Amino acid sequence: MVARLEQSGLTTPTPIQDGAIPLALEGRDVMGLAQTGTGKTLAFGLPLITAMQNFGCKPERRTVRGLVLAPTRELANQINATLRDQVQGTPTKVGLVVGGVGLGPQIKRLERGTDILVATPGRLIDLMEREAMTLDATEFLVLDEADQMLDLGFIHALRKIASWLPEKRQTMLFSATMPKQMAEIAATYLNDPVKVQVSPPGKAADKITQAVHFIAKAEKTALLIELLNGHRDEAAIVFARTKHGSERLMKALQKAGYSADSVHGNKSQGQRERAIRGFRAGETKVLVATDVAARGLDIPEVRHVYNYELPNVPENYIHRIGRTARAGMDGAAAAFCAPDEVGELRAIQKVMKFTIPVASGRPWEGLEERPEGRGGNRKPGGGNGQRRRRSGPPRGRRQKKAA
Repeated sequence: MVARLEQSGLTTPTPIQDGAIPLALEGRDVMGLAQTGTGKTLAFGLPLITAMQNFGCKPERRTVRGLVLAPTRELANQINATLRDQVQGTPTKVGLVVGGVGLGPQIKRLERGTDILVATPGRLIDLMEREAMTLDATEFLVLDEADQMLDLGFIHALRKIASWLPEKRQTMLFSATMPKQMAEIAATYLNDPVKVQVSPPGKAADKITQAVHFIAKAEKTALLIELLNGHRDEAAIVFARTKHGSERLMKALQKAGYSADSVHGNKSQGQRERAIRGFRAGETKVLVATDVAARGLDIPEVRHVYNYELPNVPENYIHRIGRTARAGMDGAAAAFCAPDEVGELRAIQKVMKFTIPVASGRPWEGLEERPEGRGGNRKPGGGNGQRRRRSGPPRGRRQKKAA
């Protein structure tokens, strides 16, 4: 395994890996809290792979030895790819079950038995109810991005899945934020867990330069195009709030001459995977997405994230901007705030415990302008491909003055 890690260019563990892996290898239940893009997948993946290799024999038919639950297909696909890369050349089998694809091939693969199964909760329950598999022999459970499982309402699905698992097992939970319900999950699924926290919950990665633009809703697209023009050759993800809004914005960007694609809930699994492959390969420079892609996109080349519309759930902002500044690289995150999004911005700043620096416009009524706030450890306008805009209203754009 060490040789495989070296081939992948992984020679020094990240802080979350350094803290969690030794405890997991000892058999302890672990609650890991770390920013997105800090290597959580290998923090639980390497101990899992080690445990599978220690079995010394193949799994029984329809059984699963280690189960990894992820809230979205995109994240499940990412975890699956990472683990498969590490087990190349070994007998360890990694399986994947997600919605949006046919049940038949998944049932057939599960028939042979699986060492590590990566799954989304809904599809896993479908397969269990069809008796395509059993969790009676599952000795390891991982809940990845557990906070988003709460956001997406998976708490009842988790309870159902837990009823099929043996009480005696090792459980690991990983998350980037710490909502109140997380304590309930930890108490329900973990036994005397050790908490490994490498950054305060809600803190963004240090190398992300953050900025907010106060702008009227009708003028957001023009501003987005203006900012994208500053780095046409660099990959950018633009987050919108709705499926239809994402599609409209993608078409507007294509009309403006950008190679753009979209990922949202109205796209089939095949369409979503093709869009992500094209973006990863550099064929597409701008990916417009809803929060379905806020987790699970691990593309180090992404240098820019735009919050075209602010999320309703403040923690999702942290996961959105975590799509950049991955693998130790720098990144820039810009947020657009219309008058009706003041509440969302206030909630985001409260969770993050700092004020996002103002790049353009004047704060709307209800917000104080405090440009001394800092995004991570970097000043706004540094190395993000965007020119610094004057603090007043953008030229040609009318805005209300703060009361």
